[in-house]
Amino acid sequence: MKGSFIILGFFILGLILGLTRFLPSSLLEGDFSIYALYLLMLLVGIGIGTDRNAWKVVREVNIKIVLVPLSVIVGSLLGVSAFSALLSNISIGEAMAVGAGFGYYSLSSVMITEFHSETLGVIALLSNIIREIVTLLATPLFVKYFGKLAGIAAGGATAMDTTMPIIVRYSGKEYAIIAVFSGIVLTVLVPIIVPVILEFL
Repeated sequence: MKGSFIILGFFILGLILGLTRFLPSSLLEGDFSIYALYLLMLLVGIGIGTDRNAWKVVREVNIKIVLVPLSVIVGSLLGVSAFSALLSNISIGEAMAVGAGFGYYSLSSVMITEFHSETLGVIALLSNIIREIVTLLATPLFVKYFGKLAGIAAGGATAMDTTMPIIVRYSGKEYAIIAVFSGIVLTVLVPIIVPVILEFL
């Protein structure tokens, strides 16, 4: 959870600096989010490309394992779509774009801010951070009442890194490979699905 709180702390610091106009006007007026997005995409590509264990897992797993990230995608998008019906100021497309972050708050929030609006980007950031925190806190209950894969589904893209220890602890070491595979697939798909949703919905 430390990493999530650090990210949230930087967000709050940025919010305070923006509200107080403490920063130079040139920095406030410039659109630096697109450069942050480019850098983030580069780092994501480097991280996945250099992780040889991750690629080994992808080659070795049974084809049925594909159903895990597919279920996370379908479940997340259906869930946020249903929830959007309760919100008058967020359309189904906007809700689906937020849900398509799958817990990957750093990338999805920047993309949504760039392609849509800062307001929806903030919603994406907070909702995906909350998804990770809930996974860290509630995985024991998820596993107990919904089965061994529940923690992986809740963690989404974070199942391969930050939430993996809690998933392995309560689901078992044999589920680590599934968690890594699901996390990799979702991480790769976030920069594809989010823009597509924002473009067509």
